[in-house]
Amino acid sequence: MTSICRCCLAYLFDFWISSKLGQAMSVLLASALQHFQPPSAATTTTTKRPRLRYVADIKRDKSMESFAREAKGLLEAPFHPDRMLAMSAQLQQEYREKLQSSDISMLPSYQHTLPTGNETGDFLALDVGGSTMRVALVRLAGAKAQEGEARMQVRRIRSVVIDKRIRDLRGQEFFDWMAERIGDMLAEYNHMNGTRDALLQMGLAWSFPIEQTSPRSGKLLPMGKGFRATHGVEGEDLSELVMKSCRARGLNVEMKGIVNDGAATLLSQAYRDPSTRMSLILGTGMNAAVYLPVTALGREKFGSRPATWHAAAHHVLVNTELSMFGKTVLPTTRWDDDLNAHHLLPDFQPLEYLVTGRYLGEILRLILLEAVSTAGLFGGELPAHLEDPYALDTRLLADFQLDTSPSLSAARASFLHAHPLRSGRVPRTEELKFLRDLSKLIADRAAVYLAVALHALWVVRTEAEISSSDDDEGGVDDDRKQVTIACNGTIVEKYPGFRAACQGFLDRLCHLSASSSSPPSSLPSPASSSREGRVQDHSTSQNLDALSDENGKGAGPHAAGAADAEADPCCGGGAAAAAASGSAKKRSAAVTLEMAPESSIFGAAVAVSCLRDTA
Repeated sequence: MTSICRCCLAYLFDFWISSKLGQAMSVLLASALQHFQPPSAATTTTTKRPRLRYVADIKRDKSMESFAREAKGLLEAPFHPDRMLAMSAQLQQEYREKLQSSDISMLPSYQHTLPTGNETGDFLALDVGGSTMRVALVRLAGAKAQEGEARMQVRRIRSVVIDKRIRDLRGQEFFDWMAERIGDMLAEYNHMNGTRDALLQMGLAWSFPIEQTSPRSGKLLPMGKGFRATHGVEGEDLSELVMKSCRARGLNVEMKGIVNDGAATLLSQAYRDPSTRMSLILGTGMNAAVYLPVTALGREKFGSRPATWHAAAHHVLVNTELSMFGKTVLPTTRWDDDLNAHHLLPDFQPLEYLVTGRYLGEILRLILLEAVSTAGLFGGELPAHLEDPYALDTRLLADFQLDTSPSLSAARASFLHAHPLRSGRVPRTEELKFLRDLSKLIADRAAVYLAVALHALWVVRTEAEISSSDDDEGGVDDDRKQVTIACNGTIVEKYPGFRAACQGFLDRLCHLSASSSSPPSSLPSPASSSREGRVQDHSTSQNLDALSDENGKGAGPHAAGAADAEADPCCGGGAAAAAASGSAKKRSAAVTLEMAPESSIFGAAVAVSCLRDTA
């Protein structure tokens, strides 16, 4: 027995040195078996055994057909109209509670005015994100814009990559670097206008947490994403940190406004379209902002603001932190639960984990892992890198939805480029169609959840406006009930058919909630049945038929996406045809999703223009 152990350990040590633990364990087992079972002619052949390292531990307890049917039922469970209304009703209650008391969501900003669209002037706009800083000269022409001239103009813009060297800058060094970029643009402005010392008012779109203390100031909080800029200056005024570096360089600028991405998006679109009262950011992450009467929020939410602010403010721009809602409301599958359980922050952002670009690909990856191991997808062979968390890019889902060819040749090429089968096997067309169907179901479900969340926010806003108007002995006319949601982010802008699908669900939800004979709160709760497999007796086609309007035009993602693909080929169906021309074309819908291009840059400038005289 001792000789057996020595032999095994020797093999193990050799392979351990070469860092191939999997091979070492295989040899260890083979050595032990050889001592207890004499080799046969079959086992002494020189032919190498095929490598099975990347073949899943197959436990085939179902066929691909049954697995696909189960996955379809689970993913489309939320599509039923009654289920959607019930989810909206529960989210409305969550929103109302957090509007009264929460220090992490439904946070009132200091912005209590919106632009009229008549503001004018030249402004310096800064947009600082996780990977890029942009500095732009923005001109607001307002009503003075000449025929054919844009009311909002980017006259000059510079974009600088924020690499590791910049992220490693500590404290004031980072803001010195910012001031250098500002100085470069200021020199261009002076040259353009033939001046030497022109004062420019400056707005900053800051994509990191701050504790805002006024429309133009806020305490610097940890930035995350590898940034060290807060070292030694955490808690100091962000505005003053920027201005200190600017003054040291003799730059004639003045910080007049600081906004986050959600506020910037709302402000920029409100300058173009006075019906804008909400905004949505949907890309790798998500957020939303809403303009509410101050009476909709609990007094404690405003902290120790000066009496002058309260005297002037009738409405306030609210940062919803929408990603944090929906934990007990939104139906999840076992794959969603697996994603959440292994997340660094489980349960922290339940809506975000279901709808954003970072997670749509991961949901598909987890489903494919199970399909390979239990139903023999790809012959039971795990494609390269698919074992790595977050290795499947959401862009791959978009590629599958864009490929309408019978052979799915383009989608196949994209998939094999990112995740080749190591055996050299090429996925069958039926397998590719399975991936395409899953991709569409995952994206459509995200559109449903997002529509539900936005519908709930619209209902709460409308109720708050009615209540506020009643207090003022006034009324809310139909025009004020018509709301534009300003949108920004790669998913809502570029994912094929996503915005059109979400718009279709929103339209139908607004119609159903207005015509329902019973209040939404009396509808069945999504939490009244098991977390997985709810409403599985409704097929996708049945559910989408139920969401069709009176004229028989589909309001669901399939119909909307098809029409939209023709309207906006650039986004592969990401913009509704009726909304493509902006506020020039009025929709009959109560809620309209509109893209807000360059929202961070324009929003920073508009924030300055409409906050000049605020407390």
